[in-house]
Amino acid sequence: MSLATWVNRHYGEKGPAKWLVFLLEAVAASVLFLLMLTTCLDVAGRYLFNSPVPGATELTRLGLALMVFAAMPVITYRGGHIVVDLLDNVLGQKVLKVLGLVSALIISSSMYFLGVRIFELGERSIRRGVVTEFLGMPSGYIVQYIAIMSWLTAAAMITLGVYRTLFTPEK
Repeated sequence: MSLATWVNRHYGEKGPAKWLVFLLEAVAASVLFLLMLTTCLDVAGRYLFNSPVPGATELTRLGLALMVFAAMPVITYRGGHIVVDLLDNVLGQKVLKVLGLVSALIISSSMYFLGVRIFELGERSIRRGVVTEFLGMPSGYIVQYIAIMSWLTAAAMITLGVYRTLFTPEK
């Protein structure tokens, strides 16, 4: 079975979004696997050989940032966030659609402007040569990655949030 056949069978998204979701999930899964491996090696090295993995804490922090922000656009695109629907039975469908539209616009614009500020901070870190404390890795690129993933999350929220709000059939 080819990769394209497998992706088409397991992913319901349409067009290029299918491959973007697959890529982001692959990144998140790979980083999670590497985090698990790093933690196992660190614990084994620490307790069996009295020699932990150098920089394991920094690698874990960087890996968590990579993993969380790779998964964030996917979760947003699929509508997988936690939703509290206490008032759904009380409010009418039209009010719920308006509230859904307003929340999608607020969240997407917030993520966009947050991404702009984060990207500026990443540029500043790169210009100043800011590196991680122990391993000396440039941290600005990770910060810019977070900004880009925030922009993807904003795009996912505005496209799918508005689409679901406007085109979901009423109950």
